[in-house]
Amino acid sequence: MNLHTFWPTLFTALFLFFGVPSARAQTPWKVGAASVAMEAEDSMVIGGGIGPGFVQGQEGLLQATSIVIRGEKPMCLIAADVLMMHRDWLDQVARAVEAECGIPFENILINASHTHHAPSTVTVHGYSQDEEFCKRTIKAMIESAKLANEKALKAEDGQAFYGLGQEATVGQNSRQRLKDGKIYWIGPRDEFVRPTDPFDVDLPVIAFKRVDGSNVAMLFNHSTHCIGTRTGKRSPGFYGLAAQELAESHNVPVAFFSGAAGSTHNLVLPCDEMVFRIKAAFKETLSNASPMLSTKLASVKREIAFQIRSFDEQTEDVAVSEYCHKYAPPGAELIINVFRESRKTLKPAQGETRKMWIQAMQLGDVYVVGVPAEFFTVLGLEIKRRSPFRNTFVFALSNDYVGYLPNRQGFKNGGYQTWMGLHSFAAIGTGEIVVEECLKLLNELK
Repeated sequence: MNLHTFWPTLFTALFLFFGVPSARAQTPWKVGAASVAMEAEDSMVIGGGIGPGFVQGQEGLLQATSIVIRGEKPMCLIAADVLMMHRDWLDQVARAVEAECGIPFENILINASHTHHAPSTVTVHGYSQDEEFCKRTIKAMIESAKLANEKALKAEDGQAFYGLGQEATVGQNSRQRLKDGKIYWIGPRDEFVRPTDPFDVDLPVIAFKRVDGSNVAMLFNHSTHCIGTRTGKRSPGFYGLAAQELAESHNVPVAFFSGAAGSTHNLVLPCDEMVFRIKAAFKETLSNASPMLSTKLASVKREIAFQIRSFDEQTEDVAVSEYCHKYAPPGAELIINVFRESRKTLKPAQGETRKMWIQAMQLGDVYVVGVPAEFFTVLGLEIKRRSPFRNTFVFALSNDYVGYLPNRQGFKNGGYQTWMGLHSFAAIGTGEIVVEECLKLLNELK
C-alpha cells in the first residue's frame, strides 16, 4: 500500500471505529404531536385592530398545536392561532404541562401565530381581552400538549430532518420612509421613499419522522405579520391556513411559529397567493431537508428585567395626531382617543420595573430563541448573525407579551410601533438588551 492510499484508508477506519459508535450512543427521539381547536362565537371581539371589530363566521380552525420530543430530556413546543398572550395565562399552561406531562417548565415554549383575525387575547387598544376565549385557548394548549405527550410516550424511535428555505415575497419591510419624513403605518402608499429596515427571508422546516420514513409532525418559521384572510371571517390568517392545508396533505400536525416580524407586513398580496407561496416554499424546503446529525435536547428559560419607558404626553399626542389627520382622516379621532386612553393607563407605571421571559432551545442541529415581543426584524437578524450556532432562529411572541421591541434607530425613526401605548411601552434600548441576554443563553447551551 502506498502513501496515497494508506492515509485515506486509515482515516476511514478511525472514523468507523470512533465516529459510528458515538452516533449510535445518541439518545433517539420519540415524538408526538396533536392539535386541539378553540371554539369562538361571532359575539367575540376580534383582536388586531385599533377599535373593536366583529365578524360573522369562520374559515379554517383556530387551534393549538403541540409537539413533544422525548430524548435525553423531554421538550414541548406549542403554537397557537392567537394574536398574543401575556405570561399570566401562558405560565398557567406551562405549569400545567409540567405537572401533568413531567416536562420541566424551562423546556416548554409557547408561541402565538399573531393572527389578527381571532378573538382578542390581550387588552392592547380600544377593547379588552375576551376572558372566555383566553380560557378556551389555554385549555386547548394544555390538552394538545397532553395528547402529544401521550403519543410521544408510545412512539417508536424516530429521526428529525431539517431544511432551510426562503420566502422573500410574502411580506416586506413595512416601515417605509415617507416623503415628509414620517414612517408609514396606514393610509395611502404613494409617498414611499425607501424601507427603513431589513426583511428576513428565512423559512426553516423541521420534519419529525419514524424509522420507516413516515411523518409524525412538522414545523416551520417565517417572519411577517399574520394579517390576511380569504373571506373576512374569523381565521388563523394566511400562515395558519397554510399550516392546516399542509397538515391535511401530509396527514400529520404542522405547526407555524412566528418570527421577528415587528417591522414586516404584507402590503401587496391577497391571502390566497400568500398561502400558495408559503406552501410552495415549505414543500421545496422539505424536499431538500437532510437528517439531523445530533439528537441533543437542551433549554434555558430565564426572567430578565425591563422598564416601562417615560414619556412626554404632548410629544406623544402630536406624533399620533399629525400622522392620523394626514394619512387616516376618516378614523383619526377614534385612533387619537384610543392612544390617549392607553397613555392614561400607562402614565402611573412610567419607570416601573417588570420582568419578561426569554428562552433558548437546542433541538438537535437547530437552535431556537424565544422572545416575548413583536420583535423588530433587525434585532432578530442580529441574534442570528451573532449566534455561536449556524442554524439559529427566532420565535417571537413566545411565553409572554411585552409589546413592540424596536431597536434604538427604530425609535429615532418614529412611527406607530414606537408610539407610547399598551402595544409599545418598554424603555428605549430594551430590544438591544434582549439581544444580548438571548446571546448569553445561546452561549450557555454551547
